[in-house]
Amino acid sequence: MITAHGLTKRYGPRTVVDDVSFTLEPGTVTGFLGPNGAGKSTTLRMLTGLVPVSAGSALVDGRPYAGLPNPGAVVGTLLDASAVHPGRTGRAHLRLLADAVGVARPRVEEVLALVGLADAGGRRIGGYSLGMRQRLGIAGALLADPPVLVFDEPANGLDPEGIRWLRDLLRGHAARGGTVLLSSHLLGEVEHTVDRLLVIGQGRMVADGSVATLLGAEGAVVRAADPARLAAALEAAGLPVRHGDDGALVVPGADPAAVGAVAAAGGHALVDLRPVSRHLEDLFFSLTA
Repeated sequence: MITAHGLTKRYGPRTVVDDVSFTLEPGTVTGFLGPNGAGKSTTLRMLTGLVPVSAGSALVDGRPYAGLPNPGAVVGTLLDASAVHPGRTGRAHLRLLADAVGVARPRVEEVLALVGLADAGGRRIGGYSLGMRQRLGIAGALLADPPVLVFDEPANGLDPEGIRWLRDLLRGHAARGGTVLLSSHLLGEVEHTVDRLLVIGQGRMVADGSVATLLGAEGAVVRAADPARLAAALEAAGLPVRHGDDGALVVPGADPAAVGAVAAAGGHALVDLRPVSRHLEDLFFSLTA
């Protein structure tokens, strides 16, 4: 479990994170979104003890990160995939990390295979592509099989296959009872990966809720064999109608069940009836404008 309460970071007179609070339960993947400079990376670094807190608290399983007996065994982090020695091989890098967190050497080979770097483990990191460095960073985070994962832009440099692999990895970790917090600018991918969203703007939390709630229905879309006749019936029932694409009728603010009831009462044959949902991109820009 991750708990932030009143988390604040100031640099002199400038406040970059302002009174941020949230609690992340096991079994969930949470997306942490915000424009550049909103305070995402600073928040993640306060959670993992890399940046001192000006006010408030950041706890993992009830303790500050630095107070955990073996932090790497509890929290797997990927905050900067470039923070590795380019002259080392991928295998040597992971062996050093394994020694630091008390993990047996055979686990290095397991995570290299897990992230798709089994054949590249003997190569120097300086020759790795960005995507390979991202995979190596993820391998390091997974070494001790920690219950909590904190990733900052983990999909950078990954190709579509790699992004799908990452999604399955994170979803699988949560399904086994793990807690995942990740920031990303790939809004479409976040929408298909996370259960919950935290949105930060200018250092303050502007949204916190499940994907279903934050992207919830704002009306209904309906298609009928005779759209003009159905539109007249809906308007007669006090439901405003907009004509959308491909003959669809958009009924703002209406529950699909109410639209279906009007259609059934008038004997209208429906081809499609569903709620209107916002895309994550629409929500993001409306909250952070």
